[in-house]
Amino acid sequence: MKSYTITVNGNVYDVTVEENGAGSAPAAAPVRAAAPVAAAPAAAPAPAAAGGAGNVKIEAGAAGKVFSVDKKAGDAVKRGDTILVLEVMKMETPVVAPEDGTVASVEVTVGQSVEAGALLATMNN
Repeated sequence: MKSYTITVNGNVYDVTVEENGAGSAPAAAPVRAAAPVAAAPAAAPAPAAAGGAGNVKIEAGAAGKVFSVDKKAGDAVKRGDTILVLEVMKMETPVVAPEDGTVASVEVTVGQSVEAGALLATMNN
């Protein structure tokens, strides 16, 4: 079973897909989500790592490919500002700032493939 977070016309859905074996179609059950897509900050701020990394981690909510990087280290962001865009299941999915702060590092480049949970960027609050 695999879980994905998808945005359709601005609405966020958590989708779970069950693999039933060869020849059968996967079953999907959309459920409205309350959180922004693909932005998963750490529950509690972690201490800053070496190399200028910030105390808030921004991770991929689903596997995909980096479509664009809209912010760079040092840029000030407000909660909800797009930091980068992932192409997930052929859909452009914005990765947004979970809170106000400053981008500390961007860990990916355009065209790079990422797995769910991969570190995309860090920021300081």
